[in-house]
Amino acid sequence: MQPRHYFYIATSAWFMGFGMQSVVFAWLVTIVLREPADLVGWAQTAMLLPGMVFILIAGAVADRVGPDRQAFAAQMFAALTPWILIGAAYLGVLSFPIMIVYAILMGVAQAFVTPARDGLLNHVAGSKVQRTVLVSSLFQFGMQIIGYSLASYADDWGAAPILAIQSAAMVFGALAFGMIRRSGVVVRSTEEHPSVLQGVLEGARTVAASPIMRVVVIQNVAMALFFMGCFIVCFPLVVREVFDGSSGDLSVLNAFNSLGLVLTILLMQRIGYVKRPGLALLLYQGLGAAVLLSSGLVDHFGLFVFAIFCWGLCGGVAMPMSRTLMQELAPVAQRSRVMSFYALSFMGAGPLGTLLCGYLSKLFGPQMAIVICGSAMLIVVLVITVTTSIGKAEFSQAQEQTV
Repeated sequence: MQPRHYFYIATSAWFMGFGMQSVVFAWLVTIVLREPADLVGWAQTAMLLPGMVFILIAGAVADRVGPDRQAFAAQMFAALTPWILIGAAYLGVLSFPIMIVYAILMGVAQAFVTPARDGLLNHVAGSKVQRTVLVSSLFQFGMQIIGYSLASYADDWGAAPILAIQSAAMVFGALAFGMIRRSGVVVRSTEEHPSVLQGVLEGARTVAASPIMRVVVIQNVAMALFFMGCFIVCFPLVVREVFDGSSGDLSVLNAFNSLGLVLTILLMQRIGYVKRPGLALLLYQGLGAAVLLSSGLVDHFGLFVFAIFCWGLCGGVAMPMSRTLMQELAPVAQRSRVMSFYALSFMGAGPLGTLLCGYLSKLFGPQMAIVICGSAMLIVVLVITVTTSIGKAEFSQAQEQTV
């Protein structure tokens, strides 16, 4: 089996577990513990805050120790964290502070897994970066659907069995990272590495020097503020407060969002190489913002699910294209560091997005919060389109072999 196949397995296992976690965590906080909107925002912020603190360091460390080693160790750590909630549920002491502890530890694990996994992609992709991004994204969202489906049984099974399956999936993925490590596909440089701080600064200079990467980072920040905040704060609140839903309804909503992503990625694979990923990114981010805005105006759960499915269709183009741009432009020796800035722009701004959406939901209601966020993202996309040249950037498959 080739290293990229182990990479797909590791990615699939992580995101299957991540899909289960996203439903169960939101279900425990919003429906089981019945926390108010602002505390729901704080709980999701605790999950994302470690990314803001550690992800740049994690990217520099991955370039030093090897992204395969770091991904293996961090994912094994992530496999242990669900047992905190399993133990609390078994003992009947589940509480908001315990949820916060779990969120912080899982956030730390994610901060170290993400740049290592993104840095590893180039090593296993060879000359097919965009194709590998698309295939890994396909596995990512496809396995999330399976994770969401399993998590939908939380009302019947309870949290503990779901969390145990999540832990097992994480272990399986970590073992796949271990097989990549044994394959020797990651060739470590014999040159002396800079200090971690110097490595972070070097990565920052590389990203800042590239007009395209700068714009990708900016739009990623906006996406974290307005899209991620809606997804992990507003959507569960809408399910609870507007439609009086359950874990099954939340799973259905998330699954249809991922289904939209999967269908678009499958279509993109049939189309072939996208020569102007920047233009595709802007078009579908703008369309996605308009669809998200409209989802906040519906009063029927079926229509809400359909709107989020369409939002997923748009994301199936925008998300792989933003990642492709960064992967193709990242220097070989700085891949993990550059991708850590990509991840920081999303995960680092995520805590601000969850807090923003938590308080907007408290002040105006979760549906109006979605309308506000969709409108704000649409404005950002229009400004980027008018003031930058990212839409004109072109790549070819031949360039992938030399970048």
